[in-house]
Amino acid sequence: MIRNIAVALMTLALATPATSALSKTPIERVVTPKGIEIWLVRTMEFPMLSLQFSFLGGAAQDPAGKPGVASLATSLLDEGAGEYDARAFREQLEGNAIEISFSANRDSVRGSLKTLTDNNDKAFELLRLALTAPRFDVSEIERVRAAVLANLRRASTNPGEIAKNTWYARASPNHPYGRPVAGSLESVPDITADDMRGYIRKNLARSNLKVAAVGAIDAATLAKLVDRAFEGLPEKADLAPVADVVPQGLGEREIVPLHVPQTVILYGGAGLLRNDPDFIPAYVLNHILGGGSFESRLFEEVRVKRGLSYSVSSTLAALKHAGLFIGSVQTKNDRAYESLDIIDREIARLAKDGPSAEELEKAKKYLIGSY
Repeated sequence: MIRNIAVALMTLALATPATSALSKTPIERVVTPKGIEIWLVRTMEFPMLSLQFSFLGGAAQDPAGKPGVASLATSLLDEGAGEYDARAFREQLEGNAIEISFSANRDSVRGSLKTLTDNNDKAFELLRLALTAPRFDVSEIERVRAAVLANLRRASTNPGEIAKNTWYARASPNHPYGRPVAGSLESVPDITADDMRGYIRKNLARSNLKVAAVGAIDAATLAKLVDRAFEGLPEKADLAPVADVVPQGLGEREIVPLHVPQTVILYGGAGLLRNDPDFIPAYVLNHILGGGSFESRLFEEVRVKRGLSYSVSSTLAALKHAGLFIGSVQTKNDRAYESLDIIDREIARLAKDGPSAEELEKAKKYLIGSY
């Protein structure tokens, strides 16, 4: 029988002495008349504006018995708002070359706006409507819900999704981080329009808002536009407290059988919070271990030397209430344990001996160049 193995191997992230680099990007701090803080990068070469914003909270604020509320609600914010039904809202966006999108992750609801500066007024008016007057029409709810359920059914047979959901559930039992962000086949059918309206009312507020903008615009003009878009939101968010959590089950492995020819392995454990003074040193060290470049140790040992996998990686996931170290690899079923043993060995070797001077120099140059 051909099987897939999803393995949750918990291990520790590492840290080395600190290094630092100064950003050359000129960032202006702008505070609007309504008190909203914006980080602005002025680039006048092109007549465009890109806005990114987030509201702290995210899927961690879903009701315990209804995971998926944040994800479904944010999927519907641009499916009709104010006087515009879903079709009319899309026509307004497309007719003016405006892009607006929303999404939810574990810690935040995120949004983006992109527009030509000639259409700034229209773009921010549509953003205002999406944030403050989403329609949640029954027809659009059911259409989007059907698409979400179709994705969840596909995910239920996808080795990577199974491994991810299994890992988070085992690492964070009885905690919001252990629940699937998109919800489940059991929870999504029960989410109502009132659930989504309640979520938006409690979570989208000026007190938990962060805004960044890049484009051809001056601070005063941007401040007026941002106030116009966000001033209709409540001043204070009504967020439920979320406890800090450390990964559970360190040292455990879980195998999930699946009839596919390859094994997906997800491994990880405790990492560092973003405000930890060792986070950046650990970030550099993780790059050396498996941070995505072709020169990482895991890539060299697992793929180049042994041809066990097309890709292998590790990362530091700095969530609001947990610092995590997570990695993954895909390989043939009969080489799964060999791949995992090599990864385990390389982590232990780096912990014991640290990186070489050459590895450290290459990593710093790569990361500074990518920044």
